[in-house]
Amino acid sequence: MFPKVTDQHKPGQPLVPNGLGVLYVLFSTVYLFLFYFSGFTTNTANASAPVSAPAPLILASCILFGGFMGLLDDWMDLKWRYKAFMPLIASLPLIYYAREIHARTTLLLPYIATFHLGSIYFYVIIPLIVMIVTNAVNMLGGLNGLETVCPAIVILGLMTISSSYILMVGPLIFWLILAYLNFQGKIFVGNSGSFAIGISIAAFAVISDLKLSLFISILPYIFNSALILLTFFFTRKKAEVSFDGNKLHSDHRRSLITLITYHHPLTEKQVVGRIALIVAVFAALAVVSQLI
Repeated sequence: MFPKVTDQHKPGQPLVPNGLGVLYVLFSTVYLFLFYFSGFTTNTANASAPVSAPAPLILASCILFGGFMGLLDDWMDLKWRYKAFMPLIASLPLIYYAREIHARTTLLLPYIATFHLGSIYFYVIIPLIVMIVTNAVNMLGGLNGLETVCPAIVILGLMTISSSYILMVGPLIFWLILAYLNFQGKIFVGNSGSFAIGISIAAFAVISDLKLSLFISILPYIFNSALILLTFFFTRKKAEVSFDGNKLHSDHRRSLITLITYHHPLTEKQVVGRIALIVAVFAALAVVSQLI
């Protein structure tokens, strides 16, 4: 049912089914719609405010757009100039939702300062959150388990400090199944999966009003994207990792993957494990920052 692509970091380069992230999109959408129609309610950033567009439907619409964007990229191989800004469309329902519930527009930095963002939060910050998070998650991939395990860690961290955690219980469980199969090299989630999970993180954080926690959680992603973009801007060279049939290694430092394998050969699972540990550390810091 799914097209097969070559797993370039496995001996013999076997063919692996690609694009199974679309199953996450379908399952999550059904889960969220059933959750909404079942009559259950969930606490959001301001549950007492009147809401004409409930959180489950907002989250479902964002995930659907993420999946559509990924499929479009798989079919048309979109240039980065288009992929970078397309997630802005998915921010529209989040802007509407945030305004409907009168979401807090302040950003509190513990022991430092409180910033009052006002309307800038709705029309600038939310679109930037969606655009940056979605693209950053998509850019940190290419190895079995990397684009599935790491986002799951971020979501799990956000869920532990969100009163709206029930929204992501079903989607996370299904994503973890895909992550296990992906880590074992049996499937790829494709762009439909990476874009959908990226938008899931951004939308869930906005709905849960976890601006600072989200920022801390995705710092490894931001670092990876900044390293890739800056080196490409100045050198016009892409980040590439070499595979000798057993281990990965690189002779440059143009991404988080190549930084870890720079003159230090590691197996694919070792690289994924180390990056997952880095993400877990920042996810834990995000949780602590919310509890302070």
